[in-house]
Amino acid sequence: MTDLNDDVEVPSFFLCPILLEIMKDPVTLSTGITYDRDSIEKWLFAHKKGVCPVTKQVVDEIELTPNHTLRRLIQSWCALNPSSGVQNFPTPRTPITKTEIIKLLNDSKSPHMQTNSLKRLKTIVLENEMNKRLMESVGAADHLASIVKNMNNSITSSSPARETTPADEALSILYHLNLSPTGLKSLSLNTGDFMETLMNKMQRDASRETRTYAVMLTKSILEVTDQPMQLTLLNPKFFLQLKQILMDQISKKGTKATLKILINVCGWGRNRIKAAEAGVVPVLIETLLNSTKRRVSEMILVLLDQICECAEGRAELLNHAGGLAVVSKKIFRVSSVASEKAVRILHSVAKFSGNRSVLQEMLQVGVVGKLCLVVQVECGKKMKGHATEVLKMHSRVWKSSSCIPYNLISSYPC
Repeated sequence: MTDLNDDVEVPSFFLCPILLEIMKDPVTLSTGITYDRDSIEKWLFAHKKGVCPVTKQVVDEIELTPNHTLRRLIQSWCALNPSSGVQNFPTPRTPITKTEIIKLLNDSKSPHMQTNSLKRLKTIVLENEMNKRLMESVGAADHLASIVKNMNNSITSSSPARETTPADEALSILYHLNLSPTGLKSLSLNTGDFMETLMNKMQRDASRETRTYAVMLTKSILEVTDQPMQLTLLNPKFFLQLKQILMDQISKKGTKATLKILINVCGWGRNRIKAAEAGVVPVLIETLLNSTKRRVSEMILVLLDQICECAEGRAELLNHAGGLAVVSKKIFRVSSVASEKAVRILHSVAKFSGNRSVLQEMLQVGVVGKLCLVVQVECGKKMKGHATEVLKMHSRVWKSSSCIPYNLISSYPC
């Protein structure tokens, strides 16, 4: 809105209670208070505040009723005051209704109407948060998931570039719905083997965008699941697909989502062993060697710490020529969390897998010197405790070695 002249007095009921600006599209909440549509939608959805800003009443059923009378009054007033810097607002577009969404969902069941219906649904879901919640409330998630599951897509990830399929479009809409925790749980329960469908989408789709949507949706579902069996009985193929996502580097979002999934599931059952057997560890090390992103490096070290709690994980780390070296190198170079996890990894290796050749390698690649530095500088008690324990544990092998820098040998614990 342009600046108004000082002598123009705007009627108070023209102003949105949230931004205190003239309302372009006044809508009334169930509490009886009228707000500008954009402002109240941001308040309720983007900021996730489920209360009326004025009355502080909890809003269970969000239904915004257009206040046509007030809108016409505002438009008439604006038309009468153009010389005072008042901007005339056009009539807002009629918002989408549940009836229209349901019709589009039904139309998408028809083969010859499916493509156009899905494109229209995607446009609707990308418009605003209110549309997303409307679509969720009419059961769009289950319907879209059934399209993703039932489409007989014969194109593999090795196929040349292709046009977007209805299944790809449905998966894209499903991701952009930003389903609530309840909606995500319902999606997982009501659509049977949908997790397996998403796993296949990671593998089969040549489209990097579709693979990213599949892994992002998987992350969201696993984050809200309250069924431990869903986490403990994950198929070993699931870890193979996640490894492939990391190797292919399909997108920054895809990489981060994959790391978050692995961190989330590796604490359950035999998942850390499944991850190790799937070959995740060498891929993590290679990613860590090339990573310049602090957050990615931190997540990799958190994940390696989990996997190295099992013998299979430690063996995979030691089998990689750069495993010990890159973990040691990241201490004090990423974050306090990353440093603590790196020291924990080295502690696990030294305590449970510390044979003669491993101890010699730790000495040669600078691990022992780095642990002496940890003991010497200010850092967390647990981190310093783990470093001290490792140095004491193998002092007979390491203490008199010439591989430890002179300025650090003095800090070697007795």
